[in-house]
Amino acid sequence: MKRASPTILTLISVGAFTLACALYAQNRTTEGYWNQFRGPNGDGKATATNLPIEFSETENVRWKVPIHDKGYSSPVVWGNQIWVTTAREDGRELFAICVDLESGDILHDIKVFDVAEPQLEHGDLNSHASPTPIVEEGRIYVHYGTYGTACVDTKTGDKLWERRDLNCDHRVRPASSPIIDEDTLFLTFDGVDVQFIAALDKNTGDTLWLQHRKVDSNFEDVLKAKGVKDIEETKKEKPNDNRKSYATPTIITYQGKKQLVSPAAEVTISYDPKTGDELWRVRHEGWGWNVACRPIFAHNLVYFTTGVEKLLLAVDPAGRGDVTDTHIVWSNRKGAPEIPSPLIVDDLMFMVNEGGVVSCVEAKNGNLVWKGRIGGNHWASPLYAGGNIYFFSMEGRVSVISAGHQFKLLARNEFDNEFIASGAVAGNALILRSETHLYCIKDKP
Repeated sequence: MKRASPTILTLISVGAFTLACALYAQNRTTEGYWNQFRGPNGDGKATATNLPIEFSETENVRWKVPIHDKGYSSPVVWGNQIWVTTAREDGRELFAICVDLESGDILHDIKVFDVAEPQLEHGDLNSHASPTPIVEEGRIYVHYGTYGTACVDTKTGDKLWERRDLNCDHRVRPASSPIIDEDTLFLTFDGVDVQFIAALDKNTGDTLWLQHRKVDSNFEDVLKAKGVKDIEETKKEKPNDNRKSYATPTIITYQGKKQLVSPAAEVTISYDPKTGDELWRVRHEGWGWNVACRPIFAHNLVYFTTGVEKLLLAVDPAGRGDVTDTHIVWSNRKGAPEIPSPLIVDDLMFMVNEGGVVSCVEAKNGNLVWKGRIGGNHWASPLYAGGNIYFFSMEGRVSVISAGHQFKLLARNEFDNEFIASGAVAGNALILRSETHLYCIKDKP
């Protein structure tokens, strides 16, 4: 038998090594880290199958670490790093904090920006660090709305680029989180003065396109239709209140083409993510502003809510232009949330409203399956893992229910501080951010 030559063996070895490296790199990018608001797919679902169900301020707590100052951003995870943002109460300094997943040690505490003139009104309604960052291998993108956006090296903590020239008047501080598709970072600005979405090159921060919302509405007409008597006083107290919004967009793939579905005040718009061209739009009814929920895509439908009006819509994304009268497949007002985003598990949609009422409806038609109450006040979005759903209340309670056709409360877990940030998952650990601390919750071996 003739032996292979050393040259051939070397080429085979190099080829095998190259393939192994490529597969490793591919696996590194598809491990499903909780890298953005509502997780790897932006839908609140984790692949973990063994998250703890019962825990408390002290029970099943692997570690607990204080986070200084104030921030409502949710934690994100990549590898052994957990990141959150925070800010001084007066908004004059903005930070990014990195915590070691295994030990709870602070790896980075970076002052990202100084702010000369922060917005100081309505401090009880929002923080200066509410947008959730997005993280990937070697980089994290931290966003503080009009205050600025930066790309930070996750190993060194060095700032790689920043943008501070994209501005609006949020009125009640920023909340929309950034998202990434391929090499593009998308930022949302819906203020009382201007409303637009910007696409940046994630490697350089350069603008690829910027699309202003084209919405021609009359605040006075809405106030009249809703029976507001002192219209002029309302307009004076809340000028252009119908223009602001806080939602995070979602990238969907429908019939082989991507769409950027971006809820704004009074309208939800689908854009071509490569060009910024508008594909379709749905007008919101009545008080259709202050939108906060992130859209979900399932069963070839896009699901989103309309903010203060608390109307949940399921829309066929096949249309073009204004599809309000043609492509809404179903709508539901009962139990629909204003702030927490819904979840879809198989054919069922689960949602909690601000008053702690949980509803389960059929995702394909909106028919009610059941309704239950967990109580409390809810701003955080729920999380699904291993057949269970976790809800986080402002009273410091984490309620766990079964994701099934009947309402079944599995646990009520009490903490000392409120939850406004949504939870995250790292392996079989639950990562929670309260008003004061970051927790790693994991069953004992």
